[in-house]
Amino acid sequence: MSSIETEPEQPGDLLLRSIRRHWVLFLVEGLMLIAFGAIAIIVPGAAALAVTVLLGWLFLLSGILGLVTTIWMRQLPGFWWSLLSALLAIATGAALLWWPFGGVLSLTLGLAIFFLIEGAVSIMYALDHRREFGGRWGWMLASGVVDIVLALLILAGFPGTATWAIGLLVGINMLMGGVALVAMALHARAA
Repeated sequence: MSSIETEPEQPGDLLLRSIRRHWVLFLVEGLMLIAFGAIAIIVPGAAALAVTVLLGWLFLLSGILGLVTTIWMRQLPGFWWSLLSALLAIATGAALLWWPFGGVLSLTLGLAIFFLIEGAVSIMYALDHRREFGGRWGWMLASGVVDIVLALLILAGFPGTATWAIGLLVGINMLMGGVALVAMALHARAA
């Protein structure tokens, strides 16, 4: 009796087989993301408003759920902190839904602050690791500089930048994600 040894299946093989089996779903999702991303880029103000309203609903619903569970389990330690957290989420969600344009302003300002911090951290990371990265540390440095430039552009034109910043960046993100999914689906189909 002979035994045939087979190599264990690699995780990448399993993933590729799964993507190949469902490549049409990945393709459709990618095409939808490309379409939504293009719409967000074309009308970034509407996309920013949609993101704000979505966040408003998410905060409101999560706050209500948190309030219910906090009251239900009020005997547990940390009750007052949980109650405060739930009420804060409800108030934030209600404010975003009641005054979405103010929410767009706040989110844009938060985005600019995030880009400033992220840019500074990326630059410091690149400078700290320039020996380990060899010639590639410049990419990390460039990424940090781009983040800071984006933050300064948003802040320099604030509040006017609120009409395009969030929508444009969400659109670019969706567009790039869609392109990646389409490329992955087409590659899996051909493989």
